[in-house]
Amino acid sequence: MTKRSVEILGLPVISITEGRELGMSKTLLIDAKNGQVAAITIEDEDWYRGVKLLPYSSVIAIGHDAVTITNSENILTLEDASDYEAMLDANIRIIGTKAITKSGTINGKVNEIFIGEGGKVEKVQIVDPNGVESEIMSDQISIFGKQVTVIDPPGGEEEKKTADDVAAPAPAPMPEPEPAPAPAPEPEPEPAPAPEPAPEPAPEPEPAPAPEPAPEPEPAPEPEPPKEPEPEPEPKKAESAADKATEERHRRFLLGKKASRDIVADNGTVIVKSGEAITEAVLQKAKMANKFIELSMNIH
Repeated sequence: MTKRSVEILGLPVISITEGRELGMSKTLLIDAKNGQVAAITIEDEDWYRGVKLLPYSSVIAIGHDAVTITNSENILTLEDASDYEAMLDANIRIIGTKAITKSGTINGKVNEIFIGEGGKVEKVQIVDPNGVESEIMSDQISIFGKQVTVIDPPGGEEEKKTADDVAAPAPAPMPEPEPAPAPAPEPEPEPAPAPEPAPEPAPEPEPAPAPEPAPEPEPAPEPEPPKEPEPEPEPKKAESAADKATEERHRRFLLGKKASRDIVADNGTVIVKSGEAITEAVLQKAKMANKFIELSMNIH
């Protein structure tokens, strides 16, 4: 079942054999080379001791309310996660990167990723400068980079020349043949004197043209029928109870944490500075500026 990143992050991690909560899912560790989620970083009561990783292969299920695993031994400390060190150093996030084509055209920013079976990134969602959202499938993505995601739009954006587009060279004009010399003209016999022409009869007077009929008056245009009022748009469906519950858990989790860097809205307004505590006012500003996810991924 395909999951969006926002449906995974902020959920508690539950051990089904031990019956206890082991922490909270914080970020996704991306394997850029294979285009998949390699692990989920976990924040628990001992977060100050270092990063803890939950390999995605150890996840049993991702539900509406929790991520379930077999037991606490599935969670690795940084000392046991040597296979993931290169990915941690690369710190590829995908979300927030610029979506750019190979020819150098920026199509927008990635604002969401969709994760399938085994952690495969099936597609990404991008939003252009006008706010229009579109989706790019994984087979159209060339590179997951730290600042940019290189894509190949459907159908390609380069216009390829065909044989019909290339004009064939015009053939060289053939030289015109030189005209043959004209034969010498034969002497013409002297013409006989022409008889005197008979006098022409006087021309008959032309009849006077008939008067043109007066144009008929154009009919007055019929009044247009009154336009029916357009139906008012239906109000957006209320968010589901599950989404509200997830957002409330996420909000409670963020309250009291401190921002690890400045979070700035697209218009330049600073939502929270690095090191400042996250309050209800900060959460409200982040939500209004569509920076809630960015704030969630940059706390300590």
